[in-house]
Amino acid sequence: MGGGGLLGGIAAWYEGRIRLIGVEPEAAPTLTRALAAGHPVEAEAGGIAADSLAPRKVGELMFPLAQRYAERVLLVSDEDIRTAQRRLWDTLRIVTEPGAAAPFAALLSGRYEPRAGERVGIVLSGGNTTAVNFT
Repeated sequence: MGGGGLLGGIAAWYEGRIRLIGVEPEAAPTLTRALAAGHPVEAEAGGIAADSLAPRKVGELMFPLAQRYAERVLLVSDEDIRTAQRRLWDTLRIVTEPGAAAPFAALLSGRYEPRAGERVGIVLSGGNTTAVNFT
């Protein structure tokens, strides 16, 4: 999730025509806390994806879009993220930063279970990585 700019942009483009699920690390539940409060609030910011997914607060402009169009936000653990990074590398030879692996982590961990016949899209983005360093 991070500050939510990408989710906000996707939400604005599709305007509810798709199911939009946010994913963020358990150690950086920025949007989760904001949605619970009903407005952007400061949240803890840690974990392995902190460099890309741990702002203190979500963006003011994107928050109403998330409220309106995000079906829900899922939390994944640092271990889930590490496992997703490793699987993307082992299977597809794609190196991702931890933040980019978070949505895939939601699928692998079972925190998100697609409906029968559902097509799932995941955005893999970001450049905060050291190639093939999964320690």
